[in-house]
Amino acid sequence: MNRKAIALWLLVAAAGLAGCSDREVYKDPAAGVEDRVEDLLGRMTLEEKVMQVTQWTYGKNMNVNNVESETKAVSPMIGSLLYRSSSPAYYNRIQRKAVEESRLGIPILCGFDVIHGYRTIFPIPLGQACSWNEALVGESCRVAARESRLSGVHWTFSPMVDVARDARWGRVSEGYGEDPYLNGMMGAAAVKGYQGDDLTADGAIAACLKHFVGYAYSDGGRDYHYTEISPQTLWDTALPPFEMGVKAGAATVMSAFNDISGIPASANRYTMTDILRGMWGFDGLVVSDWDAVKQLVAQGVAADRAEAAAKAITAGLDMDMVDDVYRENLEALVESGRVPEKVLDEAVRRILRVKFRLGLFENPYIEELPDEQRYLSTEARAAARELAAESMVLLKNRGRTLPVAGDVRRIALMGPMADNRADLMGSWWGQGEADDVVTILEGVKAEFAGKARIDYVKGCDFDGGDRSEFARAAAAARGADLVVLCMGEKRNWSGENASRASLALPAIQEEFVREMARMGRPVVVLLSSGRPVDVRGVEPAADALVEIWQPGTEGGSAVAQLLSGKVNPSGRLAITFPVCAEQQPVYYNQRQAARPKSGRYQNLQHEPMYPFGYGLSYTTFEYGPLRLDRETLRRGERLTAEVEVTNGGAMDGKETVMWFLSDPTASISRPVRELKHFEKQFIPAGESRVFRFEIDPVRDLSFPDHTGKRLLENGAFYLHVNGQKVKFELI
Repeated sequence: MNRKAIALWLLVAAAGLAGCSDREVYKDPAAGVEDRVEDLLGRMTLEEKVMQVTQWTYGKNMNVNNVESETKAVSPMIGSLLYRSSSPAYYNRIQRKAVEESRLGIPILCGFDVIHGYRTIFPIPLGQACSWNEALVGESCRVAARESRLSGVHWTFSPMVDVARDARWGRVSEGYGEDPYLNGMMGAAAVKGYQGDDLTADGAIAACLKHFVGYAYSDGGRDYHYTEISPQTLWDTALPPFEMGVKAGAATVMSAFNDISGIPASANRYTMTDILRGMWGFDGLVVSDWDAVKQLVAQGVAADRAEAAAKAITAGLDMDMVDDVYRENLEALVESGRVPEKVLDEAVRRILRVKFRLGLFENPYIEELPDEQRYLSTEARAAARELAAESMVLLKNRGRTLPVAGDVRRIALMGPMADNRADLMGSWWGQGEADDVVTILEGVKAEFAGKARIDYVKGCDFDGGDRSEFARAAAAARGADLVVLCMGEKRNWSGENASRASLALPAIQEEFVREMARMGRPVVVLLSSGRPVDVRGVEPAADALVEIWQPGTEGGSAVAQLLSGKVNPSGRLAITFPVCAEQQPVYYNQRQAARPKSGRYQNLQHEPMYPFGYGLSYTTFEYGPLRLDRETLRRGERLTAEVEVTNGGAMDGKETVMWFLSDPTASISRPVRELKHFEKQFIPAGESRVFRFEIDPVRDLSFPDHTGKRLLENGAFYLHVNGQKVKFELI
């Protein structure tokens, strides 16, 4: 036997012995996650790795903006699916194919757009933010997570924490408003609600912070468009909510569609690797938005799909959603050396880590329960109703029109939203079904049964010019003690790819409101929308005006309880209502102008219609003096501020105290005010509660420079609460 033959024999024998002793660590639940990841990664072929970074779709597409020719036959090696079916049986069939028919048995990670509920639909996130109630936001996500996991969904593409300041942008409905801190707090509450304390627990799903980063700065509020974001604005405004979400434990992040000052977010190594991984220590996976890798060609930074794949994965984008660019190109890119295999390995490592953390290797299948055991439980509906009610904002209440007086015996209920189910769910309605929704008409009839007669006339549609029901509506209004008009937007007028140049309601709705007001009865306008609306065409005619947003499954019940006074409105605006679209962008925390009282529009009022934090109540809250426990503090010390709030009215209510800070002189100019803390408390009529804020200089007084470095500078600061302003100094 020659030397080559002997060497070959020894090699084969050694391999055989190694195989006999090769323990499959990745299948051992007692082993650590990182050990399991490394063991599995070491066994994978190049093809298997590429399939893990690929996401396909399964089930009916409910988003008209995301189009593919047909759902692909599911490969058992696929890393992830957009799972748009709600069938446990279908899910188990697909998962069994992956676990039992693939060489390594790697389970599929199934994701879905569970934005504000799965089957039980909660208010849109913009409305949720107006509740200023983190506990309720977290509970809504716990309900959604449970319903999702029971249906085969392990992963939601939520929360969206894009700081949105232009109401023309349709996706303003999907986030938590215009303030970075409020976005971060609500986003963190959502992450904890979805994920709980243990991702392997029943009813837990992986959260996904999106869209990383700066998507809401789309030029002119036009979706998918270019964004010009200075490094200072990136660190001051766009990044903080994401950092708060990462600290809350978010398992995943989604890259954005937008081009950030010339470098698209989905090929941006600075944001996805240097900041997210390097500075913040994030070790989960980053997924692209739909077709975002392919779109690098359209954005002008990649000549073809192969270059798009190379740029995206080397920038830190781990999983390619739907467009198949990774699957088609990565094997060749790795084999040619254009993409180092260690880059692909790192992406696969992050994906496997999430799968192990979710417990998918131990529990890949789900119990096949009927709908009634998965969805719309009594507790879920109660949570949806409570959050909907707290999300609604009373904008006007002339002459205490609301709550409905006890002597009202006849209510005329009209408008395109009055007997409408689907549009109350808003955009991104998950697996919600219109038949589940309580309409405003149904809610009002139930709430006022035996107390008042309800006369319903639709009156007009959302748009168009049909006035055929105006006369019948006018007759109903003349015969009523109170007129309630349910106006607003269709659900597809906001959301993705739903930018609008005008924020006003269509002319037919404004005309209808004015016509009904001429009947001489008190008029309540309920406004259902996915964005701030230009209300100039309806506000003068309304005695009471309520923004109910798109309130979800229990919207009609929540509206009815607010009208009757069973619920005292406690919502406060999380986003400014501009006078009109031409005033955009307008937001509370702008930097000071060089000439603060000059440079304004000559033909438009300077102040917005309704500012950030605005909202009325049926009771009166009286604020005592704002007090500090000291007027100076040093680094390492804390300053405690407090204010006593008294409910001076006759009705119990909830009040939100918002604490703002301002830094009048700094090396980098600061906003005129910045929200730093908020607290919501229930205060019975005639009683008082003390609200406190402990100021930590590093957390609350420092600010980032253009590189993210925190600066803490001595000097004067001001604390603002409900019109009061007190000075203190850091020395």
